[in-house]
Amino acid sequence: MSRVDVRKTYKLYVGGAFPRSESGRTYEALDAKGAFLANASQASRKDGRDAVVAARKAFGGWSARTPYNRGQILYRVAEMLEGRREQFTSEVAATEGLTRTQAGRVVDAAVDRWVWYAGWADKLAQVVGNANPVSGPYFNLSSPEPTGVVAVAAPQDSSLLGLVSVIAPVVVTGNTAVVVTSFGRPLPAITLSEVLATSDLPGGVVNVLTGDVAEVGPWLATHRDVDALDLTGAGDAATDLERDAAEGLKRVRRPRSEDWTAQPGLDRMTTFTETKTVWHPIGV
Repeated sequence: MSRVDVRKTYKLYVGGAFPRSESGRTYEALDAKGAFLANASQASRKDGRDAVVAARKAFGGWSARTPYNRGQILYRVAEMLEGRREQFTSEVAATEGLTRTQAGRVVDAAVDRWVWYAGWADKLAQVVGNANPVSGPYFNLSSPEPTGVVAVAAPQDSSLLGLVSVIAPVVVTGNTAVVVTSFGRPLPAITLSEVLATSDLPGGVVNVLTGDVAEVGPWLATHRDVDALDLTGAGDAATDLERDAAEGLKRVRRPRSEDWTAQPGLDRMTTFTETKTVWHPIGV
């Protein structure tokens, strides 16, 4: 007798849990040829607000961890991602229309990128912070600190490597994130959520919403408890979202043309950090 397949319900990832959208809506996720893959939850503005609450709640504990510990946790995520390589390869191949060999290289690059950012966790302060020469008997020290809660519009065309490239630099510096995934290619993001949930990353540090950034984005851009926006995947909505963000004086990273296969730099990490300068008298 043949067995019945276990049908998977694709959900959001908020506060370390996997809730359905409060609206009850779903939409069809299709492969590169237009064939049906799965029904994904379509996040609403209420889901966005819930994700911001979870991200803010997690921020205090996450930002207080030592950079070395954050690096360890990100490295653990890379280990878990590598352990599900076959699943990611299948999903990337289907959603991006790649061969399995090409998709495998994308997955390997995503794992390597997690490791790369993990390695910077306890080194960034030494590179972008410094002791400042001042006139007077004082030590003057500058160091980077996390901005806070960052709302991220993930790339629409890169379902995994681009997604990793916008999440990892935000959280490695101590920020927490609310991520709106690629609308047309949500499956690798959902699987990444499962990786995050089963790694050592505390719940709420990364919150993943599948759905339309044009719908959820305005509520994140105007939310007073969101400190910054990454509009990488905002597309035509980017200008309006940047205008909305100005009301709350949010830091905004504008969309730019990026080759996700190129080596990353420090700018994605430093974009969402603030420089704190401390003066201390010498001899006291």
